[in-house]
Amino acid sequence: MTTRRREIARSAVELFADRGFHGVSVGDVGAASGISGPAIYKHFRGKEEVLAQALVDISTELLDTGRARVAAHDDASDRLDALVDWHIDFAVSHPAYIVVQEREWSRLDADARAEVRALQLAYVDLWVDVVRSLRDDLQRAEARAVVQAVFGLLNSTPHSARIGEDALRTLLARMARAALLA
Repeated sequence: MTTRRREIARSAVELFADRGFHGVSVGDVGAASGISGPAIYKHFRGKEEVLAQALVDISTELLDTGRARVAAHDDASDRLDALVDWHIDFAVSHPAYIVVQEREWSRLDADARAEVRALQLAYVDLWVDVVRSLRDDLQRAEARAVVQAVFGLLNSTPHSARIGEDALRTLLARMARAALLA
């Protein structure tokens, strides 16, 4: 995968979040990427593939960074804090991906949906393992439900009232940790 493909997909996400998938043309994606619309076809078969690439890329980044943060800590509590901080950073810094994921999911073809879903489930499982290391009272399915509920909380940031980024990060971290360990 080329860096140029990633750059194009990243540019398209902002447009898709602002205008919706159907409100964005290939020409718009090209312009946002600094190339002509037709030049997009040198990198992608069409807008659907751009969307798929964007969601695969961010799902891969979430998983890879999550794994790296967990691996950087020996203590389970520190691992949890690292995951919470990482996901908050993602949610606050990249709200367009959250909007596009929830609004444009159905536009992905079956293969792209399966790839994104597999990456996302691996990310959930990473969290589940950390949570269960701190909460041995939870069965795997219960821990997954807790983690997914916390993702709902953290991923609501594009729709949240802004209270200042530092205050928001602090509040979200406190709420997520309380929910995960309740």
